[in-house]
Amino acid sequence: MSEPQRHPRGGLFFEDFEVGRTYEHRYYRTVTQMDNMLFSNMTLNPQPLHIDRHFCATETEWGQPLMNSLFTLGLMIGMSVSDISTGTTIANLGMQETRFPHPVFENDTLHATTEIIGKRESKSRPNAGIVELHHRCFNQDGKLVAECKRQAFIKKRPVA
Repeated sequence: MSEPQRHPRGGLFFEDFEVGRTYEHRYYRTVTQMDNMLFSNMTLNPQPLHIDRHFCATETEWGQPLMNSLFTLGLMIGMSVSDISTGTTIANLGMQETRFPHPVFENDTLHATTEIIGKRESKSRPNAGIVELHHRCFNQDGKLVAECKRQAFIKKRPVA
């Protein structure tokens, strides 16, 4: 099968999403202490599990800070954007079944996949459709660290 004609910015149009297809995203990212500190501070999250190394070493089972799970969620979805939706997303509609089955720590290297699990025409907008995605994120050892199912509002290919 030939590669579909993408949006000039690289995203797939609604018609090009194939239910059952899984994308292995090209970006890998090593997460850092600075990522954790900046994200936690930007979101006004003072949880010592993320920002206090001494607390983590003396009062938690982990012995070190956990990466902020919302950072991990954002990174996982962000890794998919350049491969599937740059320029074609109208909006995110929702996320369900978000899970973090294994902790993420500073210096872990993460990568992600996206499986297309459904799609349907929009009932309110004839130029768009809803695509259901199952994002999964793995660490350097192949352990699943995050996953969610997401619905995105995606542009249809413009009619010439």
